[in-house]
Amino acid sequence: QVQLVESGGGLVQAGGSLRLSCAASGRTINIFAMGWFRQAPDKERDFVARITWGGGTTSYADSVKGRFTISRDYVKNTVYLQMNNLKPQDTALYYCAAQTQLQPSYDRWGQGTQVTVSS
Repeated sequence: QVQLVESGGGLVQAGGSLRLSCAASGRTINIFAMGWFRQAPDKERDFVARITWGGGTTSYADSVKGRFTISRDYVKNTVYLQMNNLKPQDTALYYCAAQTQLQPSYDRWGQGTQVTVSS
């Protein structure tokens, strides 16, 4: 099994930056891709960004393109989400997720880290 632990959330003013981290442990050799999702109060969980574990191919939601960057440290088994030019609408609980080999979708989730952007 793969375990995920997020960190790095907090309170920031609009226009500021935060970097989220997601440390993976356990059978990390089984990871195919990792992603970030977010869920605001009374809203559905939305996709934010994705990176494939081996090739490092990335994809982003339109709402964060040009502001957020996903990256991974293969040695540390950690995925990062650099968030710049934050907006109040970015306020949400951010989740890290892993898609393991042969799984059609993300099958492992972290507990979430809160990001709050004040105007």
